[in-house]
Amino acid sequence: MGQRDDLSVWQALLSGIGHPLLGPDHLLFMIGIIVVGFKKTKQLVFPLLAIGLLGSALVQLQPLADLLAPWAEALVSLSLAIEALIVLNLLSSKWLFPMFALHGYLLGSTIVGAEPTPLIGYFLGLLVSQGSVLLFVTKSSEMVINSLNMNSRYLFAGIWIGLGFAFSWAALIP
Repeated sequence: MGQRDDLSVWQALLSGIGHPLLGPDHLLFMIGIIVVGFKKTKQLVFPLLAIGLLGSALVQLQPLADLLAPWAEALVSLSLAIEALIVLNLLSSKWLFPMFALHGYLLGSTIVGAEPTPLIGYFLGLLVSQGSVLLFVTKSSEMVINSLNMNSRYLFAGIWIGLGFAFSWAALIP
């Protein structure tokens, strides 16, 4: 969205739709949920969306300090590695909730200080894009999980850990 103060609700809506889809770490995190393999994945769409939007709203009240921004971005990237550990059953799937809140917090940080109308448009855009991706991955999850053997899960986890560390490194080292 840039640093513009005169955003229309439509510009904010489009920005909200695009931001999670254009940030590779955010998009990969949401896509990775397809392999996590919850027993009742569809029931998690609304709680995950709610916690993500709560994180986006929280940053409006408590903005992220500029000094912490690269570290927060690195942690968001490391959420891919955390997701991989969930896939390998080394962490509980409950770890997705704080990670999704962190993603929401950083997605919301791009619009801190905006007027209420663009803010609502941006949040609606986040809801639409994240909801669409989450509905797709949760609908596809059972089919994907059933087609993966343990070696495929290990391969996926290794790739996700590598991507998480690579994105984290890129966030910290300019």
